[in-house]
Amino acid sequence: MIIKVKVSAVTRKFNSETSRITLISYCFSGIVTYHLIWWLIFKKNKTMKLILHSTIAFVAMVSICFGAPFKSTDKCGYSACNLGQPDKLNVHIVPHTHDDVGWLKTVDQYFYGARNDIQHAAVQYILDSVIPALVENPDRRFIYVEMAFFWRWWLQQTEDMKNTVKQLVNSGHLEFISGGWCMNDEGVTHYSSIIDQHSLGAEFLRDEFGECGRPKLGWQIDPFGHSREVASLFAQMGFDGLFFGRVDFQDYAIRNLTKTMEMIWKGSANLGEQSWLFTGILPRVYTAPSSFCFDYRCRDEPIKDDPRLHDYDVDQRVQAFIDAAHIQARSFTTNHIMMTMGSDFHYENANEWFKNLEKLIKHVNAKQANGSDVNLLYSTPTCYLYALNNANKTWTTKTDDFFPISYSEHGLWNGYFTSRPALKRYERHSNNILQVTKQLNAFSNITLRQAFFPLNEAMGVAQHHDAVSGTEKQHVADDYALRLSDGIDSALYVINQAYKKLLPKENRSPVVPNQFLCQLSNISECLPIEGQDIFTLTIWNPTIQPVQHIVHVPVTKYYTIRNPTGEIIFADVHQISQIIKNIPGRTSSAQLEISFQTSIPALGFNTYYFQAISEIEIEKKSSIEVTYNEACILQNQNLRIEFDDQGNLKNITNRRKNFTVSFSAQGFYWYTSFPGNNSGPEFQASGAYFFRPLTPTPLPVSNTRNITCTYSNVSQKASIVYNEWASQEIRLYDGANNVEMEWIVGPIPIDDNFGKEIIMRYDTDIQTDGLFYTDANGREIIERKRDYRPSWNYTVYESVSGNYYPIPSRVWIKDNQRQMTILTDRSEGGSSMHDGSVELMIHRRTLYDDSQGVGEPMNETAYGKGLVICGKHFLIIEPPENSALYHRPTAQQLYMSPISTYALPAVSYTDYSNNFRQTWSALTAQMPYNVHLLTLDQLTVKVFLIRIEHYFELHEDDTFSKPVQVDLQFFFDSVGKIMDLTELTLSANLPLNDMNRLIWRTANDESSYSKPTHSKASLTNTIVTLNPMQIKTFQVTLE
Repeated sequence: MIIKVKVSAVTRKFNSETSRITLISYCFSGIVTYHLIWWLIFKKNKTMKLILHSTIAFVAMVSICFGAPFKSTDKCGYSACNLGQPDKLNVHIVPHTHDDVGWLKTVDQYFYGARNDIQHAAVQYILDSVIPALVENPDRRFIYVEMAFFWRWWLQQTEDMKNTVKQLVNSGHLEFISGGWCMNDEGVTHYSSIIDQHSLGAEFLRDEFGECGRPKLGWQIDPFGHSREVASLFAQMGFDGLFFGRVDFQDYAIRNLTKTMEMIWKGSANLGEQSWLFTGILPRVYTAPSSFCFDYRCRDEPIKDDPRLHDYDVDQRVQAFIDAAHIQARSFTTNHIMMTMGSDFHYENANEWFKNLEKLIKHVNAKQANGSDVNLLYSTPTCYLYALNNANKTWTTKTDDFFPISYSEHGLWNGYFTSRPALKRYERHSNNILQVTKQLNAFSNITLRQAFFPLNEAMGVAQHHDAVSGTEKQHVADDYALRLSDGIDSALYVINQAYKKLLPKENRSPVVPNQFLCQLSNISECLPIEGQDIFTLTIWNPTIQPVQHIVHVPVTKYYTIRNPTGEIIFADVHQISQIIKNIPGRTSSAQLEISFQTSIPALGFNTYYFQAISEIEIEKKSSIEVTYNEACILQNQNLRIEFDDQGNLKNITNRRKNFTVSFSAQGFYWYTSFPGNNSGPEFQASGAYFFRPLTPTPLPVSNTRNITCTYSNVSQKASIVYNEWASQEIRLYDGANNVEMEWIVGPIPIDDNFGKEIIMRYDTDIQTDGLFYTDANGREIIERKRDYRPSWNYTVYESVSGNYYPIPSRVWIKDNQRQMTILTDRSEGGSSMHDGSVELMIHRRTLYDDSQGVGEPMNETAYGKGLVICGKHFLIIEPPENSALYHRPTAQQLYMSPISTYALPAVSYTDYSNNFRQTWSALTAQMPYNVHLLTLDQLTVKVFLIRIEHYFELHEDDTFSKPVQVDLQFFFDSVGKIMDLTELTLSANLPLNDMNRLIWRTANDESSYSKPTHSKASLTNTIVTLNPMQIKTFQVTLE
């Protein structure tokens, strides 16, 4: 592709004729040299990229000679900003493209421009077009956001092109905004993965562009709701502000009238000013004003500014723009407004945009001579933010979040809280493996960080607001899952290399058997161990506390099991249920499942040795008892669970605290999906994005059920079958403080032509007064009230979906004496539609598209049938003042579960135990209960990144909601002694001492200034103090 550029006709003015002659001589010789190079390129048949780079060089040279000089300055960030004129309405023109990291096409199809029959979009050509356009005119600005695409493009560039881009970045012409691998979703993502994906992008930008590549604000223009926790995380990353595009239409209308589109968002109830973030709502989501979109995808007219030609329209277009600017300014409080000029995959022909924008800027600004107060200037969101900061205004505040948000009276963006539940679970599982891989790589000191980059990258992509959200086309969802699978394969290589160092005993060099994962164990399938006489199971605990873990192993034989000390342990052997066996796609021949309970050391592993025995060798005195369709009780030291003979859960009693929660109903229900044609708000269909039930009353999936209760040494369980597509198994393990509820739903029947939204509902006698509580991205908790919004006088249009919130990890209801907390194994939508009730949507199958762009109903299938989903809830019944003591660590252990790998050693137990460690821990000291190891990542041989957090909130617990100290050296005792510590921002791209955020003032005269509490740790001070909900990030160098 040869890029055509227009040379400016404006001649630069010089102070002397000598200067002009010297410049002309230089230009003439340069042009002759350019033509010689051009001829040589064609002579040697070089690639088109050389033509592009030569063209850029020529444009830069011609600009120097004849006008529009390319300014190669060292200014970037705020120092590169044009703040406009103090007596004018300054319109900050922000050229941008919004590039979805997968949606209607896969991320690579979007990058290359493949499958344009689905959607014309080609990111590589956007960047190919924008760069020379920025070189052509030094006034131009452009922002870029999604590092998943920029990284792909960057890998293909020559050093000359990279140097050109670096000059553009260093001079502020090209600016990176937000800088994450993607523009992450905010409703269903987990804070661990949000931090990781932003850190991945931040690391790339730091390594390639230095300080000028560091983003200064968040840019969340397309996600379908906004989380208070994300605002807090962004503030901790050092961002000065956040802009987004989507809010509830009722909220928007009020803010538009009251000039409160911009505010100080207090992102944490625990962290104070360090979590505050200036936040602005964009007026048109992220598009240009009406009739001023100059991309070939738009139908807007270009600016026709030559009076010698027909159709001259400058006067009309200028006045239309001035009117649009004044209208927008009515909603804002300063003499600065920002106009986003771009949209999805725009600027493939950047010249078309910039040429028309420059005509607009020229002619609108020319009107100032006739008294116009509108001043147009190329800008960026960073510069607009800086202009607001310099305006010395005070701002209103917000302490709640932006969930759920309504597109219209009957279209609420909250179906995606549950859409594609299998992908949501797989993403959470993939993060679990990623964190374990990082730890194993670090403790084994094998420096294989790049080897598992495919999983890092796949997880970064998966956080996109059309990925884990479930709002993509089916083939794109398949691609996300494939990327995660390939990433896990890369991680498994590192896991194997790590265990080759950690498993052998000192001075022993045995052949270490290959470790493998059994990722279908949730449907009792592990094909590689079927029929084996010997295999081992190694379990890694990624948390810093020992955990009690329940092991389930599907087998085709009977086995003895030896624990790490060589003792034979007792295990239960159950028949695998017919419901599991009937799941479509299950190919295992295993009929049995072995279960046992064990303790796994903190940040360490145990290995269990399985050896086959004949059935004759098994003791016949079975301790398993079974009852069918009878009232039954499950009971351990802490809890008592009662069922009637119809399979109804009646009571759960906390035996330690001596109180009972009674249930009037518990089980599966379904809402009928609204079957609209989307021709108007009242005909809005339920689909991938939107949840809209046809009626507000859910129906039970069955009026009858069968219950089977089983009692064994390891567990007691009630298996309840509702029909051929819905069942649950309620388990109580010895010593457990929670109730495990495993459910299987699907294939959801649609032969009646009704879409169905399946919920699990828990109706109790807890007195809730309309209140319930949900988590934000797995961290802080927000109080919810039915039919209410804290920020405005809410009008109810949809009585059910209007009360549905994202539940990434937990929800609870409580009264003065009792609290029921439900933890989830993935993000789900949920609510409390009646006092004492909690419902969680666990599966969806709709038959209509909701007209939000994806063009498909939420109708997932597998193996020719509707998709079957397996999942778990965990119930904790405690007094409110004690609940955090249980739900906080349980939630951490769910997202950082022990990871099991199997091996086929083909040696006797004696040989195995002589050659291999069977237990190991990286820790030699007990760690504080309220501290969590969030990240441990080996960067180089002696340099590590570590994040630790206090994961209790203020006032949650009398003991564990207080500040805590932890010695970082304890984490590194197995690998070396700490020589140097540097505390970093949350995204790990800036020393915390160097973070200087902009200071804002609220309407209540509060200052966002946060007094620094950090200092560079010394060799003698590796002890860190953590306050409730505080995360600290360090770069650690070992001796």
